[in-house]
Amino acid sequence: MLAALIVASLLSCSPVAAVSSPAVINVAADSTLQATFNKGVTFQQFVDAAVARREGWLRLQRDAMIPAGLVARARAVGDKWQLLVVARDACGDSMNSVPYASRLADSVPGLSLRIVSPNDGQLAQGAHRTQDGRMATPTFVLLDARGADVGCLVELPAPLRRWTDAARATVSNDSLHSYRSTFYERDRGVSLATELVEMLESAQAGTPRCDRQLTR
Repeated sequence: MLAALIVASLLSCSPVAAVSSPAVINVAADSTLQATFNKGVTFQQFVDAAVARREGWLRLQRDAMIPAGLVARARAVGDKWQLLVVARDACGDSMNSVPYASRLADSVPGLSLRIVSPNDGQLAQGAHRTQDGRMATPTFVLLDARGADVGCLVELPAPLRRWTDAARATVSNDSLHSYRSTFYERDRGVSLATELVEMLESAQAGTPRCDRQLTR
């Protein structure tokens, strides 16, 4: 059943047309991003309101788990962090990523998570586009306690970004979707959670990172 839900979920999550090169991280306190975070809802509130792919959201809300080693690394970072997420309930990539980010946040004191729609999160998406210039969901933006933008992860976990980037020009859309469904079912959020933990560690070390779809 889960595999069928994931296959059915793989519709486009980046309807905005491509533009010029993406913006770099602006590592400074940003009251607008902080205000966007403050406007967001909790994961529970998001799932309660979800209409599209509701069964999948509920299933992953229940089943998502984070390896203990990753939780320990995230807890060791310390300090206060805010994870702003731009997501849509109709987006399969959001459905297969956000529940794991929420589980991580629930497991780490000092890490809070809020979700906004693309309408409310346009600033965050516009500043953190895919490498080919698209605004996509999910978009994760890490803010520190001051509201400074100190990291991002856009659309896909790293292994899936790399494969998609290399394969897009040579395989059909059906093959792309099939691989993505298989990846999500097999990976179970580990790649996404690993990147989020690495993003926290990098931010704490003063070297913010922003992972987008890779260039060739």
